[in-house]
Amino acid sequence: MTTISFQQPDVNGYYGEFGGAYIPEMLHRNVAELRERYLDIMADASFQAEFIQLLRDYVGRPTPLFQALRLGAELQTQLFLKREDLCHTGAHKINNTIGQILLARRLGKTRIIAETGAGQHGVATATVCALKGMECIVYMGEKDIERQAPNVARMRMLGATVVPATSGSKTLKDATNEAIRDWINHPSDTHYIIGSVVGPHPYPDMVARFQSVISEEIRVQLKEHTGNALPTHVVACVGGGSNAAGAFYHFLDEPSVQLVAVEAAGHGVNSGMSAATTQLGTMGILHGSKSLLMQTADGQVVEPHSISAGLDYPGIGPLHANLFQSGRGVFLSATDDEALAAAFHVSKTEGIIPALETAHAFAVLKSLQLKPSDRVVLCLSGRGDKDLATYMNFL
Repeated sequence: MTTISFQQPDVNGYYGEFGGAYIPEMLHRNVAELRERYLDIMADASFQAEFIQLLRDYVGRPTPLFQALRLGAELQTQLFLKREDLCHTGAHKINNTIGQILLARRLGKTRIIAETGAGQHGVATATVCALKGMECIVYMGEKDIERQAPNVARMRMLGATVVPATSGSKTLKDATNEAIRDWINHPSDTHYIIGSVVGPHPYPDMVARFQSVISEEIRVQLKEHTGNALPTHVVACVGGGSNAAGAFYHFLDEPSVQLVAVEAAGHGVNSGMSAATTQLGTMGILHGSKSLLMQTADGQVVEPHSISAGLDYPGIGPLHANLFQSGRGVFLSATDDEALAAAFHVSKTEGIIPALETAHAFAVLKSLQLKPSDRVVLCLSGRGDKDLATYMNFL
């Protein structure tokens, strides 16, 4: 009997029914070049040496695996937090942008574009462009520019040009549309650093591989803490899904590990103001891949809502869509109010102010029916500095 791996897509970029590359003709050359070369470039010894050195000396890896004793006692379980909030720039996004900037240089590209929602990917992209002396243009929804002002200032201070997306809901989806439009107009000198496990093949696989350092470290660190490299649960928030892909990656083919993905329910899954894609979505094509997305009966994208700018996306990466459809992953959701309550509780209980995205993951812990013997790892994907303006409204 053939064992199916959940880690890598097939040769055409499909995870089960989801994935592929649905792109305008103008981008075929770029995407084909990337697809043909990314694995060889990433496997090259000089690439690996530079990538590992920068993760260690610049990003600050490995990030700690911290046992949250007070929260764990409340939940009557062993709870460990993978501290991606301690990465340089404040979130896991830097793992991927370091990898992609090194890749872009080896492809001979001189100009970098990116999209961002919460601003963390934009900051991480601007950071690596400053590090390597490359031009950087970041597209960001006009609404997100207002609610994530500190990150906009950081991007500009790092030398990036921040371009507002003023169409649609003026959030992440629209920023992605604008970035793709730019790429079509500058196909020869530009590399698009996509920030999540979305987009045309090979992006979902490539981003997951760069982020897989998270679960690679978890295995080593959890064994040091508990004597066992395998958690019973790995919990992570999911918008497009890059931090979850990284946290899940080295456990995807370990059936004893329950993978718990947490989407943003906004005002409630059925409120009309939600971003719970697996609960509301159907199969369709968005931003270059076939996946689950929130859409009307005639295929128009439904505008998502979340208090968290990083989860405010109407789709989900094809890796996660496959985990959901196959039953390999458990997909839950948390409302805006539940995420806010969790953020304040974690702050006061463990002295860690989480990003609003991560707060959604914390919000579901009490519903998991955990046992004292369980080893629960939650990916603390980012810190809450960028969300203080929102938090201040509820103090």
